Amino acid sequence: MADTFSELKPPARVLLGPGPSNVHPRVMKAMLTPVIGHLDPEFIAVMEELKKLLRTVFRTDNELTFPASGTGSAGMEMILANLIEDGDEIVVGVNGAFGARIADSAERLGAKVHKAEAEWGRIIEPATVEHALKQSKKPKLVAIVHAETSTGVHQPLEEISAIAERHGALMVADAVTSLACVPVEIDKWKIDACYSCTQKGLSAPPGLAPVTFSARAMEAVRTRKSKCKSWYLDLAMIANYWGESRVYHHTAPITMNYALYEALRVVIEEGLETRWERHRRNAAALHAGLSAMGLKLVAQEGYRLPELSTVAAPDGIDEAQVRAALLKDYNIEIAAGLGPFRGKVWRVGLMGESCKRENVTLLLGALEQILTAMGAEVARGRALEAAAAAYAEK
Repeated sequence: MADTFSELKPPARVLLGPGPSNVHPRVMKAMLTPVIGHLDPEFIAVMEELKKLLRTVFRTDNELTFPASGTGSAGMEMILANLIEDGDEIVVGVNGAFGARIADSAERLGAKVHKAEAEWGRIIEPATVEHALKQSKKPKLVAIVHAETSTGVHQPLEEISAIAERHGALMVADAVTSLACVPVEIDKWKIDACYSCTQKGLSAPPGLAPVTFSARAMEAVRTRKSKCKSWYLDLAMIANYWGESRVYHHTAPITMNYALYEALRVVIEEGLETRWERHRRNAAALHAGLSAMGLKLVAQEGYRLPELSTVAAPDGIDEAQVRAALLKDYNIEIAAGLGPFRGKVWRVGLMGESCKRENVTLLLGALEQILTAMGAEVARGRALEAAAAAYAEK
């Protein structure tokens, strides 16, 4: 007798972790749009609009700006695989799990990596990057995470980009958790290559990696002495598909591109500055409520992301049990810490469609109830008052 399989019925969660965020209803609707061929003139028109939309969100005029087929990690590998050749010396900022991931990927591609390191939860100082660059004979690039998802640190980029330029190095930025949540200024900050994802600030499902390449970066790609080590991510070929020639390279994920198209329309309609301010205000209220409850924020003060907060679990409290209770009793997902933060912190996301006042108050009330029941010393009743006071401020 053949096995029978039940219909998919996953619950509709309140997604307040480091990603994915809740998908906007308009994006879900767009995914019902008929699938057509990836070289169909109608889809090519969508591709052209996607490039324009992404340039707007990235704040760039870069011609080669498009969604790579793959998650944010594919965007990282695309940039590194196309810019790095065997023996190239590069500087990578490492102050969390995702900076470490860049370093690991670069080493696998044959680069000699100089790490500019900082303690988890703190920014990488420009002087640290400068020191690492001076250890390199001919640095090819500097790669750094703008929004470190493992720690909640908001890394300033402009001064580091200027230092990289002085040393003749390209500037690469990870904007996976920052795009459409906080300012990302590709042209103003002179970022040569940048990658992001669809499932965080853009509030689409995971599956694409928006990327952008400056003229300097593309010159480095064109003058490579060896072929890109990845066939699938080779820009020399992919650029011909996303460019005027439309040469077949791979079958683009049609439905995911529809989703991204609509997600970007939602962002543009709201307005980038308005969207950034929404994230700032909701984070300010969340942080005020957490502090009033007696909980501590882990990321360096003055450099905390609005879209991703790391919160220290109180002494004597099993942080995993708190997350389980939030999921079971309140349908809320938050995430555990990574690396040295594992078992010690929660990672709380307020990204895109999930970044709402009602989610802030829901989470604060739920945390207060759960922690009190577990015997934690929590200042009861103050969190929501503090959050309301923060919202009342201009």
